Amino acid sequence: MTESNHRHSEHPIDAFFLDRWSPRAFTGEAMDRETMLTILDAGHWAPSSGNNQPWRFIYALRETESFAPLLDILAPGNRRWAQNASALIIFVSRTYRLSKDGERKPAYTHSFDTGSSWFSIACQAMKLGYHAHGMEGMDRDKAIEVLGIPEGYRVEAAAAIGKIAPKETLPEDLRDREVQSQRKPLSEVVFEGRFAGE
Repeated sequence: MTESNHRHSEHPIDAFFLDRWSPRAFTGEAMDRETMLTILDAGHWAPSSGNNQPWRFIYALRETESFAPLLDILAPGNRRWAQNASALIIFVSRTYRLSKDGERKPAYTHSFDTGSSWFSIACQAMKLGYHAHGMEGMDRDKAIEVLGIPEGYRVEAAAAIGKIAPKETLPEDLRDREVQSQRKPLSEVVFEGRFAGE
């Protein structure tokens, strides 16, 4: 068992995985472009099926003209706190791969692979003293229009990256939610041999 960050695991995993969490309270400080590109480069080295690399990262740094349009894509509830992030990312995946003769074939693992790139980004952000908070809540149709995303790509998720601020900086109704979440028992999500859960 490992204990860290008000969490405990059932097995002796590295404490890094317990220390990673998704805060909403960010300081609002700027991030330089080189730091952001370092974080994104980690995502670009994630594993992918057949080296297809279906992920695409559209980012904006705060205090740049790109930040407001990305922030506006987020759901109103996420905009409330993500406005204080140092950077925003919209994750997009290419839903096809090209055969040797140029024919489009479905890329069944495009979302799976893009998820691995997201986790690499979250980990690299932590290594540099930041935290990342992934989000489902956004307007995907608006993202397609505003960001010029072509056919054959899927808008997957968004993320905010920043340095943690005290939870008191959040709107009052979000402060109680600013805690490290726990996980279901391993037995509810791990099955040997065949599916056995709900």
